[in-house]
Amino acid sequence: MKLELIEIETDTIPLDGLLYYPERKPAHGAVMIFHGNTMNFYTGAPRFLPPMICELGYACLSFNRRGHDILSIRDTRIAVGAALQTTAEGIADNQYAAQWLSDKGFNNPILIGHSNGGFLAVQHAAANPDTPALILLSAHGGGRVAEKLAARTGLLGASKTEELRERAKLMIAEGKGDELIILPGWWYVATANSYIDRLTTMPNTVETAPYITCPSLFIRGDLEIPEAYPAEDFAAASSGKCDVEIIKNCDHFYRNKEDEVKHIVRSWIIKTLA
Repeated sequence: MKLELIEIETDTIPLDGLLYYPERKPAHGAVMIFHGNTMNFYTGAPRFLPPMICELGYACLSFNRRGHDILSIRDTRIAVGAALQTTAEGIADNQYAAQWLSDKGFNNPILIGHSNGGFLAVQHAAANPDTPALILLSAHGGGRVAEKLAARTGLLGASKTEELRERAKLMIAEGKGDELIILPGWWYVATANSYIDRLTTMPNTVETAPYITCPSLFIRGDLEIPEAYPAEDFAAASSGKCDVEIIKNCDHFYRNKEDEVKHIVRSWIIKTLA
C-alpha cells in the first residue's frame, strides 16, 4: 500500500487528505470517504477503512472538508472548521474531491460517509447517478430531523435549540453572523450563520433516497437513536437496493467495533461489486 498526502484546491482554502494506493496495479477503481461533523481524515472510519479497501484493489481518498474539526487554522490566524461550515460548502467540497480523483483517472468512485459525511454522501450520489455504490455509516436524517430530536440526542443545543435559534437570527440581523455562539454540548461552538444554516438548509436524507439508484449499505449501531440515523426508512425509500446492518453494543463512533465494521463493508463490496 502506497500513501500520498494530497491537497485539493477549492474556491477558498484547499482540502488536505491522504490517497491510498493498492499494491496491485492498476486499481479496480476508487473509493471516497467523507468524514463526520467536527472530525477529519485521520480519525474514525476515514482512518480504519482505507487499508482494507486497498486490500480489495481499490484506491481510496480520505480527505478533510473545510468543515473539519471544530476550529482550526492553516497558514493565517483566520479560523476555519466545523464551527463555520455550511451545507452548500460541504456539498461543494465533495464535488471538488471527486473532480480531483477524476483528474487522476478515477471516475465515479464508490462513496462511504460517516454521520454528516453520510448525509453528504447521499446528496453526492443523488447528484451523480453514475455512482456505483454507496455505504452509509450512521448517516443522519438531515432536514429538520436533528432539531426535532435535539432534546433526546443532546445535539444542536439540546433543549435550548429554540432559544439559540432566536439568538442566532438576531445576531445575523445585527451583522454579527460570523460571530461564535457557545452551544451546550456537541459541537460546542458555531457561528450564528452556521447554526441557522444547519437548522434550515439541509435536505432530508430519506426524502432524497428515491433519487439513489445505485446499491447501498446502511450501517447503524444499536445504541444510536433510529429516528436520528434512519437506516430502515432510507432502505424502504431508496430506488436502488439497500441493505441494512445493525451492530450490537455499538455507538455512533463504532468504538471497539472497527473490525466488525470492516468485515461488513468488505463482505458487502465483494458481494455487490464482484
